Amino acid sequence: MTTENQELRDAGLKVTLPRVKILQILEGSATKHLSAEDVYKALIMANEDVGLATVYRVLTQFESAGLVMRHHFEGGHSVFEMTAVDHHDHIVCNHCGLVEEFFDELIENQQELVAAKLGFKITDHSMYLYGICKNCQQELD
Repeated sequence: MTTENQELRDAGLKVTLPRVKILQILEGSATKHLSAEDVYKALIMANEDVGLATVYRVLTQFESAGLVMRHHFEGGHSVFEMTAVDHHDHIVCNHCGLVEEFFDELIENQQELVAAKLGFKITDHSMYLYGICKNCQQELD
């Protein structure tokens, strides 16, 4: 039994060829953040006969099962990434859509201090920073 098959079973999902192929693409991608269209294009390049509607449906099922996280970035840009064990935040290029992950202990500590000051206990959070990446800065100059 493959790792992907076991992951699907552990998530309570039936093992189907489209689910296995999509999971393989998500796990094997050098890019950690993929849109449904990115997954669909990778399937086409691999000569897999899976439609875009199926990709959306499977990604939504994966999200519900906790296998992936969906991030909604400004401008309607939505991407999926495998659910991470370690917390991280994101910085997104407004020009090309590049998404980079980062973790900063100082920022995490400051959030706890702000929450405590306001009488909150943080149960979850996500941080998205937006800017222009180094490559796009050079291209735009």
